Amino acid sequence: MRSRILKREGGPSSPMSAPCKDDQTKACKNAKKGSKAMLIDTLKKIIDCPSPSGYESKVMAVLESLIKPHCDEVFYDNLGNLIALRKGKKAGAKKLMLAAHADEIGMMVTYIEKKGLLRATNLGYVDLPAWAYTEVVFANGMRGVIVPEDGVKGGDYKKEKFYIDIGCDSDEEAAKLVSVGDFCILQPKLTSLQGGRVAGHPIDDRAGCAMLVEAAMKAKECAEDTYFVFTVQEEVGCRGAKGAAFTIRPDYALAVDVTDTGDRIGASPMAVKMGGGVAVKLKDAMVICDVKLTNRLRELAKAKEIPFQLEIMEHGGTDSSAIQVSGEGVAVGALSIPTRYIHSGMEMMDPKDAEAGVDLLTALLESGIE
Repeated sequence: MRSRILKREGGPSSPMSAPCKDDQTKACKNAKKGSKAMLIDTLKKIIDCPSPSGYESKVMAVLESLIKPHCDEVFYDNLGNLIALRKGKKAGAKKLMLAAHADEIGMMVTYIEKKGLLRATNLGYVDLPAWAYTEVVFANGMRGVIVPEDGVKGGDYKKEKFYIDIGCDSDEEAAKLVSVGDFCILQPKLTSLQGGRVAGHPIDDRAGCAMLVEAAMKAKECAEDTYFVFTVQEEVGCRGAKGAAFTIRPDYALAVDVTDTGDRIGASPMAVKMGGGVAVKLKDAMVICDVKLTNRLRELAKAKEIPFQLEIMEHGGTDSSAIQVSGEGVAVGALSIPTRYIHSGMEMMDPKDAEAGVDLLTALLESGIE
């Protein structure tokens, strides 16, 4: 299957393929730092890379520089998924795919009004009430504010009734700064809170990407042939994961992503809370996880005294659903980071939960599936 892969040493070619402001060479260093420090360092490097669905090349370039020193082979498939292989040491090694999506939600300009205001469509599910009156940034650095039309009530928030104000007074002025097809994202940020917790955007799913990078750094060796996959276009239907799974044809796969919590005021009952450890998914609205793989994760967590909790999510899904039904079918599971306020400008997580996830991933990589 390797002949089907378009290898690109420098990352996907795209107008957005330039590195982020962090030096990529420096991004490969500091692998010996403590787990929490390295996780946050990695998250900071990749959170400031505007990369909505379909335009992931900027964050991929940084992820490639981080993962490459710890794997035997790194390549991109035709969809732009970044795939890094670390060969297993065990005789008869299985293929294990670890997937974290690199894209984030965003919006794309569809029309410029006469008064210089921008109409836009969504890239992924955009929670418009949470985005109202928030700052957005375009690829060229231009900033604006997402605004609902006057008189629009909270229950009537639709993208057709929102616009982006970049401060222009005419379409001629706005057209000099932005074009139809340009994308914008919520202002990237990461803010420290009490108890070591952090909030910002996009934690979904740059935190999962950071977990994969750190697990690759931390694992002394891999028992199975392990594919660290940073997928594209998860937010618009798990499209990248489908192609990556077809390329790899894994025996087992784990998606690493965020999940909702039940510890918010007014939240639906859910046995997952922030600070309770990594969440081992049993099911969500799109997948039922493989019992053998889930039991293996629980067994390792107990043996290594890694804090974990069990996740049953009534809505939504992850790349695991697309991987599960690829080819002849794949045994899948998922590890999740409990996250409050998903798809808002201030998603919140406890790094300790992600650290527990790294420890569990490392234990799985070193000991193997069976």
